[in-house]
Amino acid sequence: MREYLLTLCITAAVTYLLTGPVRKFAIVAGAMPEIRARDVHREPTPRLGGIAMFFGLCAGLLAASHLTNLGEVFVDSNEPRALLSGAALIWVVGVLDDKYELDALIKLGAQMIAAGVMVMQGLAILWLPVPGVGMVALTQWQSTLLTVALVVITINAVNFVDGLDGLAAGMVCIAAVAFFLYAYRLWFGYGVEAAAPATLFAALLVGMCLGFLPHNMHPARIFMGDSGSMLIGLVLAAGAISITGQVDPDSLFSDQGAGRVREAVHATVPVYIPLLLPLTIIAIPAADLVLAVVRRTWRGQSPFAADRGHLHHRLLDIGHSHSRSVLIMYFYTVVISFGTLAYSVNAASMWIVLVVAVLSAVGFVLLLLPRFTPRAPRWAESFVPPRYRRRKVAPEAASGPAAPSSAPGAAMAARPSTTGARTPDGVGAGPHGSTALSELAEQATAGAAGARSRERG
Repeated sequence: MREYLLTLCITAAVTYLLTGPVRKFAIVAGAMPEIRARDVHREPTPRLGGIAMFFGLCAGLLAASHLTNLGEVFVDSNEPRALLSGAALIWVVGVLDDKYELDALIKLGAQMIAAGVMVMQGLAILWLPVPGVGMVALTQWQSTLLTVALVVITINAVNFVDGLDGLAAGMVCIAAVAFFLYAYRLWFGYGVEAAAPATLFAALLVGMCLGFLPHNMHPARIFMGDSGSMLIGLVLAAGAISITGQVDPDSLFSDQGAGRVREAVHATVPVYIPLLLPLTIIAIPAADLVLAVVRRTWRGQSPFAADRGHLHHRLLDIGHSHSRSVLIMYFYTVVISFGTLAYSVNAASMWIVLVVAVLSAVGFVLLLLPRFTPRAPRWAESFVPPRYRRRKVAPEAASGPAAPSSAPGAAMAARPSTTGARTPDGVGAGPHGSTALSELAEQATAGAAGARSRERG
């Protein structure tokens, strides 16, 4: 565990220290695209954060290769080299996309090639444990197609959810922590050496996300871009592939005399749920991916056509603030990831199901907060945020309607805000993000109107 934690800290430190210089490089290189209609941020923000994350990954792999126990992973398995090869390819394509905006089909082809490179070097699903059947060996073509499909789906799921500051990095970090605990339990608790590469990949992924998050939290100073989102998606998929198709379930019970493979599979069905269905670890990004494809296809658009209908956009439209939307997505990721982890440890306990159900109900209440904002009693108003306090009537409103003003600023003050500001009720008063007019544009428009009225006068 000490070596895994050391690798994680080295990866996080290198990523964190390099993100600042990478931000300056991105500004100089012009990797600051104009704000699009679907964007939430209001100012052009540099991308290319994936550069720092990739070098953090390289530093972590280099450090792990020189450690006593983790060094054996590089001797006994070729999977770390396969991961580095695929990550380097997808990272280069991501950097080019952050700078030049590549076509979606080009990126899809690059994702498939990166997955194929990993398959050629041994990182592939070789068999699947199927309950009721036993071990199902896959042919070379089946193994390649299944591995490529899993990599492509995971990469795009993470890429689609990368729409708010700190959202993708935080959600993947939470999922990677749960996956690390699961893989470490197999490696240390059952002595399954084949789970060591997946444990290493999860530790590296946690370090990459932790090192980048301080720079990416709202308001973000830099975005990871496709160079970062596709990279962490590939690392997450590599860990799932490594432990899904490389670990033999029968080895978990070889000492107890399980004997037959079918019996071992039946005994470890709860354990292999997150392996057979690795997308449960990233259930929210996967759901967002499916909904996006269905929504765009229904409209007659390309599945790769960008829009503003993702889950995080809908949270903003409901009335949640940027930070609260991110925290709600974090909350559901914790419930799903660690709920699946707990179920894999002890599937017979009903407490796990009850806790997940209660937490889901709490999350549902959080979703409805902007619609049903509670009011605190008078004596408690000084201890709660302003949005939970009762409205106070202004003296001018109580005395009667005010005389109309001809000042240019009066008309602007009388108009409802369109910058997405929040009212005392906690509900957004206007559109969010880049769909709202900036305050500077409003002031300029109001000033021009006032000048024209004075000329006519």
